[in-house]
Amino acid sequence: QVQLVESGGGLVQAGGSLRLSCAASGRIFSPNVMGWYRQAPGQQRDLVATVTNSGSTNYADSVKGRFTISRDNAKNTVYLQMNSLKPEDTAVYYCNLFERGTGFHYWGQGTHVTVSS
Repeated sequence: QVQLVESGGGLVQAGGSLRLSCAASGRIFSPNVMGWYRQAPGQQRDLVATVTNSGSTNYADSVKGRFTISRDNAKNTVYLQMNSLKPEDTAVYYCNLFERGTGFHYWGQGTHVTVSS
């Protein structure tokens, strides 16, 4: 069983920065994609950014140029550096791991990010 543990959320003023981390443990199959999704109150869960284990990245248009996703394959950890935060970035951020071979999706418990204006 794969477990994902997130950290790094919190309260920050608009224009500030936060860094989220997500460590995966358990038996993880490659190739896989790790990423971040977010869900604001009353909204659906949306993709923020993903990174493959070969380093290819994908970003939502709303965060391009402000957020950077990276991963450390040796540690099975993915990071999300969030700069120039806006109040509309306020949401619960969820870590995700998708195993391409098995088709399994794994989710973290979520971490709250609140950006005040």
